[in-house]
Amino acid sequence: MDLTVDRVAHTGAARARGMPSALTVLGGTVISLIGLTWDVQWHSEVGPDTFFTVPHLFLYSGSAISGIASLVMVLAATAAQRRGSTPDPAIGGRAVRTLGIFAAPLGYLVSGTGAASFLLYGLWDQWWHGLYGFDAVINSPPHIGLLLSISITMLGAVMVFAAARQWRWGRVGTLVALSVLLAFSTVTVLGLQDLDGVVSWIDAGTGFLSVLIVLIAAGFLGRPGGALATAFGLAVIQAVFWWFSPWAARAYAGAVGLPVRDYVREIPEMPSLMPMCLLVVAAVVEGLLWWGRSRPTAMRWAVVLAGGAGALIVAVCAPFQSAWVSGRHLPEATPVLATAAAGAVLGLLAGFLGYRFGRMLRLLSPAEGR
Repeated sequence: MDLTVDRVAHTGAARARGMPSALTVLGGTVISLIGLTWDVQWHSEVGPDTFFTVPHLFLYSGSAISGIASLVMVLAATAAQRRGSTPDPAIGGRAVRTLGIFAAPLGYLVSGTGAASFLLYGLWDQWWHGLYGFDAVINSPPHIGLLLSISITMLGAVMVFAAARQWRWGRVGTLVALSVLLAFSTVTVLGLQDLDGVVSWIDAGTGFLSVLIVLIAAGFLGRPGGALATAFGLAVIQAVFWWFSPWAARAYAGAVGLPVRDYVREIPEMPSLMPMCLLVVAAVVEGLLWWGRSRPTAMRWAVVLAGGAGALIVAVCAPFQSAWVSGRHLPEATPVLATAAAGAVLGLLAGFLGYRFGRMLRLLSPAEGR
């Protein structure tokens, strides 16, 4: 028997089976992202409406698509294990025993759990709106639960592609999924807007999550380019949504016969939350990591410094970006400096965690080629 031929055939079969399901989960998260930017713009330019709007349907159908694909892959892995086969870890990660019955690939377990929790929070949101009305508040308890649930599904998509790191589509898909997660996180941090104090915790939180995800990409790829690729992915998403969000909200309002609010300036709400300076941040991160790689003993400090410097840049640039987009005056120096300091401290933590999380993602793939 030619073991080499058998191994190549097995690898090719795994590749053929793994890509469609991974792309389906990722496609579901992209649909959710489109629904979110559409819904945020809708509430800004038109106002509250019913539960069954098209943007809401995008949000729910995206999670449903990802959840169904995850369930199918869990059932397939369970059936394979019951036949006496070992589920291929390159398809969604290593299988873990779940509820004493299922053999769930780790990535699909995470994405499916996020989709299931989204359904539960959706029921809570429906009850909430029936009790309190269709408000436009993003940080209500069920809304935060919905946003976190989608974030978990997006994290599962990252893990699914990371498990296929031995193939190019797995590496590219991981970076794309991280860009989608980063774009989505700029709305999730709005849950911090009720925190009082001189610090803008939304800007500091955006800096933390931006640097965390960029460094996850750098740690996962293991060579120069991961941070820049993720930042470029966010820039593409931001550019597309900058045009799409106002157009979609106004086109849908016209289709259903609802007026646009007076004095609306057509500011793309969600895209304007995404840091425009992230390519600069990624370049700084890549430079510091290059310095750390050239001096192995300095790598542990390089990732921390990269996180602190990157989050500092995001926190400092955020008020200038907001003032430029909205045409408002800049805030006073005190809150800007306080936010920059808080962002830098959080960035140090993001640097410490992010690169290590990226290295952990590499453990999801089979041992060959690590």
